[in-house]
Amino acid sequence: MPVKTFIEAIREGLAEEMRRDPTTIVLGEDVGLKGGVFLATDGLHGEFGDDRVIDTPLTESMIVGASIGAAVNGLRPIAEIQFADFIFPAFNQILSEAARMRYRSNNALGVPMTIRAPYGGGVHGALYHSQSVEAFFTHIPGLKVVIPSTPYDAKGLLRSSIRNDDPVLFFEHKKMYRSVRGEVPDGEYTVPLGRAQVTRVGSRVTVVAYGLMAHYALEAADRAAEDGISVEVVDVRTLRPLDRETLLSSVRKTGKCLVVYEDNKFGGYGAEIAAIVAEEAFEFLDGPVTRVAGPDVPGVPYNHVLEDWFMVNPDKILAAIRTLAAY
Repeated sequence: MPVKTFIEAIREGLAEEMRRDPTTIVLGEDVGLKGGVFLATDGLHGEFGDDRVIDTPLTESMIVGASIGAAVNGLRPIAEIQFADFIFPAFNQILSEAARMRYRSNNALGVPMTIRAPYGGGVHGALYHSQSVEAFFTHIPGLKVVIPSTPYDAKGLLRSSIRNDDPVLFFEHKKMYRSVRGEVPDGEYTVPLGRAQVTRVGSRVTVVAYGLMAHYALEAADRAAEDGISVEVVDVRTLRPLDRETLLSSVRKTGKCLVVYEDNKFGGYGAEIAAIVAEEAFEFLDGPVTRVAGPDVPGVPYNHVLEDWFMVNPDKILAAIRTLAAY
C-alpha cells in the first residue's frame, strides 16, 4: 500500500471527489493557480479549470456565503479557509445560515458544503496562524466537525464529508501536513463520520485525543508502558457527532480518563468529553477525569520558548498519565 503524507492524502481526496462528481467545486483564497497556501489544491486548477476551482477575494464571509448559495442550488462546494484563525468573519454565515438551513426550511433544503481549515500551533505561526477553534463549532447543532490524524483517515473522512448532505467543518492540523505519513490505498474507500477509533489497546488509563494530539498521546502511551502503565488511546476523529459508545466503552474498561486537546483549557472541547464521562460512566471511574490542554492565554506566542511552553507535548501527557494511574 503506498505511503503518503497527510497533505498528499487530502489533495488526492479532493481530486478524486471532483472527478467522481462534476457538481463538486473548490473555492477560496489562492486555491487556483497557486494551489493553496499549503498546496493542498495543487494541480486542481489545471485539471478542472476556472469554473470548478475558483480563486476568491480575501473575504472569508463571502467564501462561505457563496458556498452556501451554491450548495442550496445544486452544487457541492468545498470552501478553503487559509487559516482557521480567519474563519470568524464567516462565523455568522456558518451559524445562522449553513447550520440552520435544514431546520429552518423544515427539511426542504440542505447545505452539502465542506469547509476545510488548517488549525493548530507548534509551527511558529504566532497569534494569528496557530489557533484551535474547533470548540466554537462543536457547540452548534446542525454542523459536523471532523479532525483526522492520519493520512488514511484524512482522505476517507474528507470523502465522507464532501458527500454529506449537511455542512461539515474539516479541520487539518498544519503541523501534520508533511510530518505525518501513512499508508493510503489507491482504490475507493471512505471513513464514516461519527466513528472514533481505538488506536492503542490498554487497560489502566484511557487517553482521548484528536489531530496532532492523537499522535502525542500514542507517544506518551508507549513511554508509559515502560513504567508498566497500560494506556488505551481513543482517537475521536469526528468531534460532532461524537462516538460516545467507543469513548464510554474504553473508560468503563480502564476506569480512568485523560482528555488531551491543544485549545485553551477553559471551555475547550475536552470539557464536553469530561462532562459526558462524568455523567455516563461515573460509577466506573477510579480517579478524576483529567484534562491536559493549552493554558488560558489569548494566543499561541511566536517566541519559540514561549510557544513550547504553550503547546501540549508527550512529556506533559505522560506526566498526567502517571498522576492519574497512581489513583
